[in-house]
Amino acid sequence: MMIILGLGNPGSKYENTRHNAGFNVTDRLAAFFHVKLRKRCFRPYRQARIKDSLIIQPLTYMNRSGSVLKYFRTEKQLIVVCDQLDLPPGMIRIRRKGSSAGQRGLQSIIDAHGSEDFIRIYVGIGRPERGESVVEYVLAPSDDPLLEVGIQQAAEALVKLLQGFGISEVMDEYNRKNTPRSDQNPH
Repeated sequence: MMIILGLGNPGSKYENTRHNAGFNVTDRLAAFFHVKLRKRCFRPYRQARIKDSLIIQPLTYMNRSGSVLKYFRTEKQLIVVCDQLDLPPGMIRIRRKGSSAGQRGLQSIIDAHGSEDFIRIYVGIGRPERGESVVEYVLAPSDDPLLEVGIQQAAEALVKLLQGFGISEVMDEYNRKNTPRSDQNPH
């Protein structure tokens, strides 16, 4: 029923970066359902199946993420999980559709999908300090415990969607959550 596309960049160089929030969420989702994301032969992605839904991690780098959609029937419900600079760490936002807001991975998906009509789960990563470039910020390793809180919340929201909760119900629950306190345990 669903294709869940977690955005990030492949390789150990990018593993703990803010830009890999989508990979981190889908890794956590796969672990919850005790499935392993595996690379398909000659395919530029990793995937895992949960019942009739797929978790996909493009291995094409963020800005070309949409190219993997040619391998899937896109009439299934598409959910994209990615980082969001305009949300503070620890917060998530779920939207039914929208523009790319300058996020090149999302723009690649919009172009390949032919529509802005798909669900997005944004994981807040916050903005860089004054003087730090956005590229350096999103590609730098992060050990922010609040980012972990957001990753966990996004994974929980996806679990609910896969368990049959409606998108409106999940949006109402997770879009209302406040920014967690810095002393909140991320696990």
